[in-house]
Amino acid sequence: MIKKADESFGGRIRRLREAKGISLETLSHDTGYTVKFLKEIEEDKTPPPVAVVLQLGRVFKVDVDQLQENREKEAAKRRRASHRKRVSSYAYTPLTAPGKDKHLRAYRVTIDPETEHEGVEYHHEGEEFIYVLQGGLTISVGQNTSKLKTGQSLSFDSSLSHKLSNPTRQKTELLVVIYLP
Repeated sequence: MIKKADESFGGRIRRLREAKGISLETLSHDTGYTVKFLKEIEEDKTPPPVAVVLQLGRVFKVDVDQLQENREKEAAKRRRASHRKRVSSYAYTPLTAPGKDKHLRAYRVTIDPETEHEGVEYHHEGEEFIYVLQGGLTISVGQNTSKLKTGQSLSFDSSLSHKLSNPTRQKTELLVVIYLP
């Protein structure tokens, strides 16, 4: 009988590591993460950031989708569908080729002068990177607000609610890269 812990993300990682005959020490060496951190992930004490999941997939030589349960895969499909809404917005120009299993999406986003951006899905699982190509940006992520100028960037956990606005008198253009698990 499978225990609940074995159905968890950490349990799947531990089973995969053991099936491949990899010790925690070897996994630590191969990923650059501490044994303590990896053990906390396997024990479901620490949810892994997206970058860690990607690194584990590379080390185990498996698609990241194999590390997810079916309900997680279905949730990921719903999240990806929400991003299709983004491309229907006037402000989003997709820079990456479409693909139902793509995890990385890049957009060129335009925000009119002195306006709040009217985007879609202002929080979603994954990570987001914003680079200001031209103009200025005020971005609120959770309780934190940052002001960015041309050439500046910000990376954040996009599961936190976030809002963008253009405080300048010129059009703001952004490069937005989103990683969807």
